[in-house]
Amino acid sequence: MTAVITQTSFETDVLGSDKPVLVDFWAPWCGPCRMIGPVVEKLARDLAGTLAVGKVNIDEHPVLAQQYDVQSIPTLLLFKGGQPVARATGFQGEAALRALIAKHL
Repeated sequence: MTAVITQTSFETDVLGSDKPVLVDFWAPWCGPCRMIGPVVEKLARDLAGTLAVGKVNIDEHPVLAQQYDVQSIPTLLLFKGGQPVARATGFQGEAALRALIAKHL
């Protein structure tokens, strides 16, 4: 299950996490974001023991989007040890996202 990440919870949920965190920067009006949503949810379920997954609504938390240079959405950032280690922009299939994540687990 994906967590809703806010400006307030980002430090604890992402930067302070003891496991890697995949963060989906999205917006409700974004078509590709809605397409990738089920893929992100499936990864969250499949990798629940080894990976945390959360979503940041960029309309509600534009400072986070700016801080992590999110120019277009969806943008997925993989954080490990509080640092971004991988990025995917635009719609990505499940296999591509699994490969991106596998490099850092």
